[in-house]
Amino acid sequence: MKGFHMHPDTPQAPPAGAGLSEEQAEVAARRLITDAYRPTAYRDDTPVPAHGDTPAVAQPGRPPMSQGATDASVLLLAGGATTVMVGGTAGVLMYVSQFADPLVCGLAFGAPTALVLALARLAQRAKPAPDIHHHYQGPVHQDRRTLHSRTNGVWAKTHNQP
Repeated sequence: MKGFHMHPDTPQAPPAGAGLSEEQAEVAARRLITDAYRPTAYRDDTPVPAHGDTPAVAQPGRPPMSQGATDASVLLLAGGATTVMVGGTAGVLMYVSQFADPLVCGLAFGAPTALVLALARLAQRAKPAPDIHHHYQGPVHQDRRTLHSRTNGVWAKTHNQP
């Protein structure tokens, strides 16, 4: 065939009419089958480095923000949802009852909103301690002593002693 080139290692079928014995044809067929099942892909098992120099890529969803901005946005979303639920409930109650006092409804439905806002301020002040990670360059010795614990009393007080 003109314009068609095969790799030199690829076994080729004999031309039609070539006088091959049955044994030679069997060997050629086995060679073709073996070559067909030879893997054509290579898996690289070298370990991937744990850390690299590539900068982080922004993921879909909320854009990257500082922790303070994230806390503020969640607080605003929660406050907005609470306000809509409380206001909607008060409006429906006043409309349905036709004689509910708006001042009483304002006090009754405003108290949970004020409570939620007060709790949000407390939660904003009470932040957990940040994670501390230590990275050591040389050998590290860790002493694993057995501690004996004893807890007693109505107000539990634990004493850990080596």
